[in-house]
Order: sequence, then structure tokens, then C-alpha cells
Amino acid sequence: MRVVIADDEVLLRDGLDRLLTEAGFDVVGKAGTAGELRREVELARPDVAIIDIKMPPTHTDEGLVAAQQIRTEHPGVSVLILSQYVEPHYAMRLLEEHPERVGYLLKERVFDVANLTDALRRLADGETVVDPTIVARLFARKRRADPLDQLSGREREVLALVAEGLSNRAIATRLFVTERTVEAHVKQIFLKLGLDADPGSHRRVLAVLAYLRSTPLPTVLLPGQAGAAQARQVSSPAPRQRSGAERGRTPRSARARPGSRCRLPLWSG
Repeated sequence: MRVVIADDEVLLRDGLDRLLTEAGFDVVGKAGTAGELRREVELARPDVAIIDIKMPPTHTDEGLVAAQQIRTEHPGVSVLILSQYVEPHYAMRLLEEHPERVGYLLKERVFDVANLTDALRRLADGETVVDPTIVARLFARKRRADPLDQLSGREREVLALVAEGLSNRAIATRLFVTERTVEAHVKQIFLKLGLDADPGSHRRVLAVLAYLRSTPLPTVLLPGQAGAAQARQVSSPAPRQRSGAERGRTPRSARARPGSRCRLPLWSG
């Protein structure tokens, strides 16, 4: 796998270079500024770019801006953002615009070579990797300031159906209520979400966006959870009703046989 490393700290760049080379990765470029990073990506066309958020000249969000540009101009290049501090708003900016092939890890994690290599391989496969600490902050913030908390259970149900694209009439049919009742619920949803009555504001679309922002992120993959990507759901048909003669009888499939082992469904996840 071809990797470009961008960080203004020479020791960190060289340290990551050594770790990745020893792990079998091909480091095809290193950069100290966002401008150098973009040139390296343009020339080397790596599989993944590892980028520090805060880079010269202002040390604010140059790395994040460069990562967004790379994902837009080179869709085949994944980006792994590194940060020294827990800054969930940066993660949200990146994930909202480019939800695939992006990762966000704290710098303290990347010197664990297992975490780093696992993250890079997941990104190259088109997945998303977010540091567990940042995930916890994102969900904690969502619990504190979720606009949907003001909605009643029925209003949430109506909004979910609106998000599916159903009209008021179709929602009324689905919920076995009158269309006027649905209209009243929708009006209350708009009111509680603070959506004004301006015809140009597209309140229905804005309400759906609020609903989507309130739901968990899709399949956030955490470093070190390689088995999670292979998790399978095991389902079984509903049990057959047994006759009176069969009740109390041990099923043949469950009877222990000499030298046999009891087999149970394997659940993972």
C-alpha cells in the first residue's frame, strides 16, 4: 500500500515512515505543509494520505482543508487525519462532506502499529475509521443537544416516515389516522424544530435533515476491531407449534450422543 505522510514535525514524519516501512507499507512521499502535501498526492497518487490537522502557516485547520480537497479531487485516495487533541467538530466537518475513505485518530494511537496498520487497511477498503474517544464525545454532544428530544413519540414516528419520502396522505394510511391529524403533527414538528413558515425555507427538507443528523453515524469502524467487519447476524425461522404428543419430548437433534459435542449458534458482533 502506497502512503504519503504530512506533518510539520520532522520527528513524527520520520517515526511514522519507519513504522510503516517496517510493517510492509510503501511510503512514497512526505510533506511539511498543506501545499507540499497536495503536490505529493498529485505526483505519487498514493492509496492513503496521513495528515496532521494543524499545519503551517496558521496551525489551525490547514490539514483538514487539504484532506477535504484531496477527497474531492482524488476520490481514490483515502485520508487519515491526526490530531493531538480531541476535537469532535473537525471530525464532523470531514465526515459530513466525505463519509467514505476518511479516518480521524488521536496522535497517541498511531504509534501502536497494530492500530495504525488496521486503520490504513480499512480506509483503503473504503471504510471509515474514527477514534473511540472522539466517537464518545460525538454521541455525548448529541445526547445533550438533540433537537428531536422535544418531539413526542408519535411526532418522531411521523418525522421518520417523512424522511422515507412519504406524503401526508401516505403517512395517514400507514398510521391509520386522518390526513388532518398528520398535518397537525407535521405542523408541531416544524414548530418544535424552530423551522419558520417562509415558503422558500423548504421546511420538510430541513426537518428530514434534522432527523438524519440525530441518528447514529452509519457503521463507524473503530481501530483494533478487525473482527467487527466480519460480524454476521444469525437468524432462524419461527419454531413450529408442537403437538400434545411431542410436548415434553426431547428433540432428536438435541439429544446427546456418545462422543458428540453440543453445537450452539455462534453469535458475533
